[in-house]
Amino acid sequence: MITCESLGNYTANADSEDERLYQFLKGKGLPVSWQVWDDITTDWSQFDALIIKSPWDYFDKIDAFYSWLDKVETAGCKVLNPIKTVRWNADKLYFKDLQAEGVTIVPTVWLEQGSTFNAEAAFAELGSDRIIVKPRVSGGAKNTFALTKEEALEKTTEINQLLQHEGFLAQPFLEEIKADGEWSFIFFNGEYSHTVLKTAKPGDFRVQHFFGGTIHTPTPPAALLETAHNIVDRFASDCLYARVDGVALDNKLVLMELELIEPFLFLSTSEGSLERYYQALMTLLQ
Repeated sequence: MITCESLGNYTANADSEDERLYQFLKGKGLPVSWQVWDDITTDWSQFDALIIKSPWDYFDKIDAFYSWLDKVETAGCKVLNPIKTVRWNADKLYFKDLQAEGVTIVPTVWLEQGSTFNAEAAFAELGSDRIIVKPRVSGGAKNTFALTKEEALEKTTEINQLLQHEGFLAQPFLEEIKADGEWSFIFFNGEYSHTVLKTAKPGDFRVQHFFGGTIHTPTPPAALLETAHNIVDRFASDCLYARVDGVALDNKLVLMELELIEPFLFLSTSEGSLERYYQALMTLLQ
């Protein structure tokens, strides 16, 4: 089971979910162990399978992470989720593939590495009074800005400095997230498991629980779940785990993220989720 050395720097909750899953799989008789993905002393060929769970620093070391994927692929390791999928999902350019296949995504302006951020043009194209600017390779709201037009002008120099090192994207800030929350649909081996609805704390735009967001467990509207299921069927049917994040606009799911690398799975929120994870794992290991 793949994790990172600095887990506590990224969330206070990962270790509890990870420990719960680890103990459950051990209780099923599986010889599982934790391995830090960038531990250079590890002989990866000794393992029957590598389950990517919480390498939550990968986006801070993306070149090293890609090299690690090459290494375990060369070693012939079975990796869950598949290496090809992980590489594809690491860069938010995957949005373009989904959009080309008819998936409704949040409108996006792409800011190429080495380019200059034109705040006025971004606001005009997105037709919004407030936008989100974030890296193409990112997680946990790192280097993510929620900006009004005035704030965007103030942050232009900082964003341009960041653009020298990596590509970014800009999207409209969706007031529906602030008002209604962000849905997360969790699937194991292509089968639906459970849903959570994440809402931000007052005065914040980040719905992540480690930023003070609140987790709810309502029954999802059928139309939203159907859309999430269709996305998984088309892009993640061979994945041990998948999390579809989106917002409801006119009772239709607009995709925010398709998380196929190291999503928090909210295993404590749904009775039977650990068993469903285990059953999916055993099917894929056969």
